[in-house]
Amino acid sequence: MSVSTNAGYIEKLSELDKKYYLHPTTVPSEFIEKGPKIVFKEGHGVRVTDIKGDTYIDGVSMLWNVNLGHGQKEIAQAAYDQMVKLGYSSSFYGYSNENAVHLAEKVVNMAPGDLSAVFFTSGGSESNDTAFKLARHYWDLKGYKNKKKIISINRSYHGATISAGSATGIEGFRNFAGSKDSAMLKAESHLTNCELGDKSDPNYNQSIRGLIESEGADTIAAVILEPIQGAGGVHVSPDGYLKAVKDLCEEQNVLLIADEVICGFGRTGKMFGVDNWDVVPDMMSVAKGITSGYAQLGGVLLSKTIRDLLVQSDKILGHGFTYSGHPTACAIGLKAMEIIERDNILDNVNTMGEELKKGFTYLSDKHPHVAKTRSVGLLSGFDLQEDRDTDKPFDNSIRAASIVVEECFKRKLILRAADFEEGKNIVAVAPPLIVNKEEIDEMINIIDTALTEFEKTLK
Repeated sequence: MSVSTNAGYIEKLSELDKKYYLHPTTVPSEFIEKGPKIVFKEGHGVRVTDIKGDTYIDGVSMLWNVNLGHGQKEIAQAAYDQMVKLGYSSSFYGYSNENAVHLAEKVVNMAPGDLSAVFFTSGGSESNDTAFKLARHYWDLKGYKNKKKIISINRSYHGATISAGSATGIEGFRNFAGSKDSAMLKAESHLTNCELGDKSDPNYNQSIRGLIESEGADTIAAVILEPIQGAGGVHVSPDGYLKAVKDLCEEQNVLLIADEVICGFGRTGKMFGVDNWDVVPDMMSVAKGITSGYAQLGGVLLSKTIRDLLVQSDKILGHGFTYSGHPTACAIGLKAMEIIERDNILDNVNTMGEELKKGFTYLSDKHPHVAKTRSVGLLSGFDLQEDRDTDKPFDNSIRAASIVVEECFKRKLILRAADFEEGKNIVAVAPPLIVNKEEIDEMINIIDTALTEFEKTLK
């Protein structure tokens, strides 16, 4: 059927959507009342066009994942070429395919330190669940039968499956449906001095080190961290924090898992987020940018020590997904990696990241409620506060970030608000890694106007 954009068709599509499609991470009653906010039709570069013909700048790479932008014909061609040859094959029972092997080799060669093998998944939640299971399995093989607990930190987001959701530090996701992995513990975020051993800090007991001491290191399998928290509000790890946690994990015989689902494959201006702090984790979860969102693919990278022990087992590895090592998804991943390297994407990320910082400085100078601007590569955000000089937040009744994001949407810029935490109003900005200076300037101008409109509501 050829898609028509007339008003009758659009209205009918909206009604069908409300009737048949249960949307993720959406307020159901609001959706049933209003229908879809936007129905995407096509995209090119940093822009997407909806079914009405309106074009928007994609200021958050959809879900932090369309790193190479929309409409990449090379990627589509790679998918087509593989599909007509072999659309799918299984990786169970020792079966393999060329693309999975070559992509595993490629990603390992890009990864830091001694990360030496990949277990492929279908996405970030599966990757983190896999990391937890493999960490527990590793300790089982080592004879530590009680090392099952996983420590995550506040404001983290690790996924929506039961274990990944339980590790998530955002209440609405962690508590959804009452399904929990009881072996998940949550520490306070970014307490560098505590992780270094400062017991005088009043928050020490809630630190990672404090939890390891109170629970017993013999019960802790791993700590999981995002180098830069994405959905939690673009919170950047303080200098020294990741190293302090890595040293703590080595001291206490605990594995460190880096959740690189958002940070990985160039988003921060380095190939991986941990590269900004020269830290090598024991395991690393990836997804999103590995295919630039063009197919469902994720993975867990394992250190040589873990990999070498796992492959000695003479029992079946009782874990896997139908789409692990999917040949078409891996073909797309290979093409995405080729484009990242060939087109010097990291150079563009760092150059455009500096332009974005200049834009944030302009916004901060002009608008008194813009606070705590931060940007590492093209993973960035800022807070909105009633009084930034005294760190005073807006009253909870004023959903500042949501208002500003909606004003941007009206002006054809898609951004993301993080206002789930009391006293926090954060606007996330993370355009595709191919963005240029003119597009950055256009985004800043729209945000500038949106902030002005928001400020009018305060008078």
